Amino acid sequence: MVSTCRISTTTAHTNHLFSSSIFSNNNNTQTTTTTRSRTHHLLLREPPRLITISSSSSREKSRRMVGKSPCCLIEADGGSLVDVVVPESERAARASEASSLPQVSLTRIDLEWAHVISEGWASPLRGFMREADYLRSLHFNSFRCPDGSFVNMSLPIVLAIDDHTKQRIASSSHVALLAPDGDLIAILRSIEIYKHNKEERIARTWGTTAPGLPYVEEVITHAGNWLIGGDLEVLKEIKYNDGLDHYRLSPSQLRMEFEKRQADAVFAFQLRNPVHNGHALLMNDTRRTLLEMGYKNPILLLHPLGGFTKADDVPLDVRMEQHMTVLEDGILDPETTIVAIFPSPMHYAGPTEVQWHAKARINAGANFYIVGRDPAGMGHPTEKRDLYDPDHGKKVLRMAPGLEKLNILPFKVAAYDTVAKKMAFFDPSRAQDFLFISGTKMRNYARNGENPPDGFMCLGGWQVLVKHYQSLQAQEDKHQPCAAFST
Repeated sequence: MVSTCRISTTTAHTNHLFSSSIFSNNNNTQTTTTTRSRTHHLLLREPPRLITISSSSSREKSRRMVGKSPCCLIEADGGSLVDVVVPESERAARASEASSLPQVSLTRIDLEWAHVISEGWASPLRGFMREADYLRSLHFNSFRCPDGSFVNMSLPIVLAIDDHTKQRIASSSHVALLAPDGDLIAILRSIEIYKHNKEERIARTWGTTAPGLPYVEEVITHAGNWLIGGDLEVLKEIKYNDGLDHYRLSPSQLRMEFEKRQADAVFAFQLRNPVHNGHALLMNDTRRTLLEMGYKNPILLLHPLGGFTKADDVPLDVRMEQHMTVLEDGILDPETTIVAIFPSPMHYAGPTEVQWHAKARINAGANFYIVGRDPAGMGHPTEKRDLYDPDHGKKVLRMAPGLEKLNILPFKVAAYDTVAKKMAFFDPSRAQDFLFISGTKMRNYARNGENPPDGFMCLGGWQVLVKHYQSLQAQEDKHQPCAAFST
């Protein structure tokens, strides 16, 4: 766990009220000051560069640092960061106990949620939700802390089981959890089993029960009719052995990096797409604005989502290669940027889900969060329109209970300026000069081996995408049946 300097409720509500055009605080209050208030302690975060950390050693180091932090990071929800990974000295005994318990098998996405819980992204949640926590999250977007206070928790984090599993474990107090490969990975203690009302869950999370919702079809439709909650004890750090584990920095590891680098502001940017020069323009402009406001060392947390995504999204390994190429090409500064993977699965639940994304970054230590058009949204699965109002995500973040200490940075719209031949902030007075390149259009360019307009994306980053899509095209061509000819 990581201890943090406590910020009072009053401070959290009044901190960082700015008049800059791209900054809005959650209370939608503005002041005329252009410098940060120096009467409040702010998050001190570190100037990132590309980092590789030994997980087990850094985890033990972060445990030793409890109460010894020299900096004042934004407080984790609930007052301290949850870490339910069993210490190395206790692992053999816990593994022996787990081997004697009834077993529940996890899917890949269940494993991703166990990972999220284990590292404290969902602090103060310590396990898969029992019924009271589930209902509070589902109906009130909140979680009740042990002291009776409430924090934001907009997505239920639950584990489904089928009828057979329920019957098999019904008399047990504790169960062992098995990873998809059969390894024992955790113990779930003091379990509670309750009904999984799928229709209610879907309707309240997505605001629709229309067919074609990616997470619903992948996870919920075929899930069991029961949910099991309990306190989680993970036997060792969860790894995927996909060559990307060194990017999966936990909240405590990120906080250690921020403290080490003495950053005085951290601004987080989540994406599930490749970084183009419009994204880079926004991130660099945000840092410039923070410097102008008096911060000395604002750090960017470039934080791509690394859990489940829908089939037509760019795969994580390709995105990470592309992101690193962007840094290597100097589009973003490696000295002031940390690139790390956020392990959460993606729901595509719009304003409901974006609260979860913001809340998790609080636990990682960020005090600024960049939000764009239609965050966590998608096209309607059966109609030709957006599923959510594109502006509702940022509006909801400004008013969401439990997110008051996070400063929301609305996304400036960037597009390709055909006159300047580069990505620029959209100017409505000469709208005819701007070209909007959608994700679909970008993918079609790459698939067809075409180049986008000069200045849309750095050359190295674009070549990563072209290589990926041409590989996909070659696989599709290989599996196309040969045409039949008659004479």
